[in-house]
Amino acid sequence: VMRAWVLFSAVLWYLAGVGWQRSSLFYEKGFVYGLRGHPVKIYVKLHQDTPVLICMDVKHAKKEIVDPSYIWIGPNENTLTGNHRINITKTGELIVKDFVEPLSGLYTCTFSYKTVKAETQEEKTVKKRYDFLIFAYREPDYSYQMAVRFTTKSCVGRYNDLLFRVLRKILDNLMSDLSCHVIEPSYKCHSVEIPERGLIHELFIAFQVNPFAPGWRGTCNQSVDCEDTTNYNVLQARNRIEEFFRSQADIFSHSLNKTLPAMHFVNHSFQVERLDSCRPGFGKNEGLHSNCASCCVVCSPGTFSPDVAVICQSCISIHVYGAKSCPTSNKNQQYKD
Repeated sequence: VMRAWVLFSAVLWYLAGVGWQRSSLFYEKGFVYGLRGHPVKIYVKLHQDTPVLICMDVKHAKKEIVDPSYIWIGPNENTLTGNHRINITKTGELIVKDFVEPLSGLYTCTFSYKTVKAETQEEKTVKKRYDFLIFAYREPDYSYQMAVRFTTKSCVGRYNDLLFRVLRKILDNLMSDLSCHVIEPSYKCHSVEIPERGLIHELFIAFQVNPFAPGWRGTCNQSVDCEDTTNYNVLQARNRIEEFFRSQADIFSHSLNKTLPAMHFVNHSFQVERLDSCRPGFGKNEGLHSNCASCCVVCSPGTFSPDVAVICQSCISIHVYGAKSCPTSNKNQQYKD
């Protein structure tokens, strides 16, 4: 970063010279209890295990149960049995391992037990049903929209373009080891009237820092989902760039002769905003998924997401979770939620 500071300062002088698992409230220490009459929503990060689902409510869990039995029905309406992914205990506890998009949906448990009258030994079978809505989710992919301003001699001339190109190259070099790069760069020159300084020309520069530079998959260390790594890398890139522009302000503020080049960074002009995007098949919906509002949740049946948008679009012909396309030629059937 220090080398970048020095290099960029030299360029400016030259130019001047020439010109969690998440669930509802019924969650405790890795266990989620059922709720009579209402489905319990649970959000499981992609390729993680679900919490332990308890086939009863908290009230019954604290009581003595006679001859309990449990039947779990999965999203495909088939009875669940134990396998490499489904783990059901004798006490009716369910864990789904390595959770993926198609496993999302409604899990229903029927809990049966007996009440016995001590005086007559009369038995009565009682059945309770509990519904759990489980959704796969993943963290959004982060990028950062940034804006800075530089003074310039004039809005006309090739030096503005040169500054713009040099700045982009330096920023790309700052974060090349993080597999991040600058995308969608642009600038405009404006005349700005400043109190006690009069009218000056400034370049308003905007760009986006993106974590998917060519070869970015090499940073994933063979992990199935890489957003934790890419999000960490782009945050580091953001911090480096912020420090770079802060150094520009410090260099000129501590200049002994107080002489500034005609083209220099405008102090306090650095602005940054995080942008979220979701992978295909996932989207955000704060109304439907208020307990996981910041998550990219798997698109539900009747919706799809074909790109890196943040909203699942409607398509009535879809009957699965995580759809990435709408299998219909009737465009009237699809619209945005």
